Amino acid sequence: MSRILRYLWVFLLPLLLAMPAHAEHNFLPPEQAFKFSATQEDQGRVRLSWHISEGYYLYRKQLTVAAEPADSALQMVYPAGTMKTDDFFGESEVYHDSVELIVNAAGARTLTVGWQGCADAGLCYPPQSQTIALHAASDASSDVRGEDQSMADRLSQSSLAWMLLVFFGLGLLMTFTPCVLPMIPILSSLIAGSGAGPRRGFILSLAFVLPMALTYAVFGAAAALAGANLQAMLQNPWVLGVFGAIFVALAMAMFGFYELQLPAFLRNRLDQASQGQRGGTVLGAAAMGVLSALLVGPCMTAPLAGALLYIGDTGNVLVGGLALLFMGLGMGVPLLLVGTVGARLLPRPGNWMNRVKACFGFILLAMAILFVARVLPASLALALWGALLLSCALSLSTLAQQFVLGGGRLLLRCIALLIGIWGGMMVLGAAAGGHDPLQPLAFASRASATANASDTPDFMQRFATVKSPQQLADGIAEAGRHGQWTLVDFYADWCVSCKAIERDVFSDPQVQQALGGMRLLRPDITANTADDVAMLRAYQAFGAPTILLIGPDGKEHRAERIIGELSAGEFLARLKRAQDKA
Repeated sequence: MSRILRYLWVFLLPLLLAMPAHAEHNFLPPEQAFKFSATQEDQGRVRLSWHISEGYYLYRKQLTVAAEPADSALQMVYPAGTMKTDDFFGESEVYHDSVELIVNAAGARTLTVGWQGCADAGLCYPPQSQTIALHAASDASSDVRGEDQSMADRLSQSSLAWMLLVFFGLGLLMTFTPCVLPMIPILSSLIAGSGAGPRRGFILSLAFVLPMALTYAVFGAAAALAGANLQAMLQNPWVLGVFGAIFVALAMAMFGFYELQLPAFLRNRLDQASQGQRGGTVLGAAAMGVLSALLVGPCMTAPLAGALLYIGDTGNVLVGGLALLFMGLGMGVPLLLVGTVGARLLPRPGNWMNRVKACFGFILLAMAILFVARVLPASLALALWGALLLSCALSLSTLAQQFVLGGGRLLLRCIALLIGIWGGMMVLGAAAGGHDPLQPLAFASRASATANASDTPDFMQRFATVKSPQQLADGIAEAGRHGQWTLVDFYADWCVSCKAIERDVFSDPQVQQALGGMRLLRPDITANTADDVAMLRAYQAFGAPTILLIGPDGKEHRAERIIGELSAGEFLARLKRAQDKA
């Protein structure tokens, strides 16, 4: 036995000795090794800061700043560093831990900042650079803060326990927003479809909520690693179309066209493993929890943007994961109550379950339309809503025939008639070019007003597409020279909320009139190029949709920044507040 242990020790010793050497070569990417930030202060001063990770350093002579226009006067004060001799640059002055550079850049529109650093372990990174549009931070020292900035500030000043409690409360509040409420019918359809009692309802709800919260934890960790919003990968039309089709398939199963189940050999294995429990139901609830988090939950609201701003700034994977895990758990509390208490209120299984399944089939169809409507032409989406309501009305009318003469039959017929009228108006409105499900015939009264709202056939043609920080800065500067306000609309083809704003806000006659004298710029970040990332970073924006309101002086009114969807009335109110403060 001792001989075996000696041989084992001889085998393990080289591995143990190699572990530190291997760890030394686990280098950070440059954006994490040297975290750069810029803040514009009063009188043309710009504060450039680098947070340098342990085991890394920056070269003083590689810190460069170039201004545009080139004749702008630049004055810089370099802090003292420490001397270091290495194999790359010989005897050099370097900075460890952190360094701050104050630049007087009066008259400059953009600054291009360059830096280069190395790791103590022997790796030297290629030169890095970033272009800053100075208008982005011109009011950063002001006491007026945007909603997302205020959220990030409050979180950064909190302890870990308090921060997790804040995220839990944030998730609890987000449950009652239009972004998250659709999770309730998804969960309810699972419980109704299985005829679950209170105990089973709680188990299914827990199986739905925990994977949902873990999915948010993954998003939090990814945000800490990337320092950016990852919803773009999950909100493009192809992904939404695929999962819309999944909801249609689930709806067809609710209508009884077929029964969704695992293959027989897998089902038998699960049956044996669960000792008689209904195989696949918990697994299905878990899968739906993950899909719901991916597709329904990640709306770009100001609180969520602030949370991601804080997580991305910390770069702490553990904190990021825990933060959004607790947010997901907060969102799950009402869902657990619905799944448990709601199941207790259900009567005994019977024929009523088929009717409830059909009801939830229509809800699942509505969810499918909700997902794909924003990437479809508005009139086609309205036609789909109308067809759904007409089908629902026909189903209710058929159900009414099963009741004997009395109040039940009359009530169902009246409901079916109202739904059918509404659905018919939607189909009629879609045929005439309407787009609003709540006002399907509004096109008739708005036709003349819309015709006079803009001098161009298509108002969106007034937006000038910009593809680089320099183009964006030039557009803002040109508007300032003409005394114009500038609206900057960060847009992407995969951004479904951008299309909703375009359809519901920019098509409004009053909005078009209010924007008549403004310069409209649209940074298109669809391709996510280096210039796209630079434009987002310059304005500390996480993604699309983000709308900036910039005065003729080139300063953004940060408190009125728009993140996510809003109504035309809310947009006009923000624009008025910004202009009143000018």
